[in-house]
Amino acid sequence: MSTPPPMPQSPSYSLDEFLSKTAQQDRGQGLFELETPRLLEVNLNGRVNTKMGSMVSYRGQIKFTREKMMDQGLGNLLKKAVSGEGMSITYADGQGKLYLADAGKKVSIIRLQNEEIFINGNDVLAFEPSLSHRIEMMRKVAALASGGLFNIHLTGSGMVALTTHYEPITLKVEPGNPVITDPNATVAWSGGLKPQFRTDVSFRTFLGRGSGESFQMQFEGSGFVVIQPYEEVAFAAQAG
Repeated sequence: MSTPPPMPQSPSYSLDEFLSKTAQQDRGQGLFELETPRLLEVNLNGRVNTKMGSMVSYRGQIKFTREKMMDQGLGNLLKKAVSGEGMSITYADGQGKLYLADAGKKVSIIRLQNEEIFINGNDVLAFEPSLSHRIEMMRKVAALASGGLFNIHLTGSGMVALTTHYEPITLKVEPGNPVITDPNATVAWSGGLKPQFRTDVSFRTFLGRGSGESFQMQFEGSGFVVIQPYEEVAFAAQAG
């Protein structure tokens, strides 16, 4: 007599099972802790810089203050006034647990040790105030699109949490072997690289001016570029 096949496991949970499975856990990982692959827990005791609108929950005594334009100096104030656009940072001050997320994107934590990196402004979730930061606009892209692309230049020592749609991949840039990327899929690059921008007339003619492939970023020299398998909708919509 044959053994009956095992009964399929039920996809449902009792209330106690659900609460146990989804309960917050203290993993003892320090200031930045991945509560889930898409949710960052900040064990706050002082200040952390966060992307505006990324807070989903907190407990404790935490005060949120939006970064003022003059906090980055007169030069950035003038750039903001000319462009009329930018990205906003919120200071979170106090003690407690702070939970950050951005549209369900995957969170990666990078520890810089007297290093520098450029990160697409839309992909920065949080970073330690020990890192110097400067928001910059890619003006040549702004000339090709209705609006600008912004990035954050981080330097020093400290942690930064960045977000990507799905799994990121890092491409090595070597002399004589440049890497070309779609700006909408470009997440970060090493501090020593200065991307050049170029248009592709044939792509623009064939696919229309709304195509993200109508202009591209070219990285030459020595370093790395981080990309994601996704074109950021917010930027793609500006490319028309």
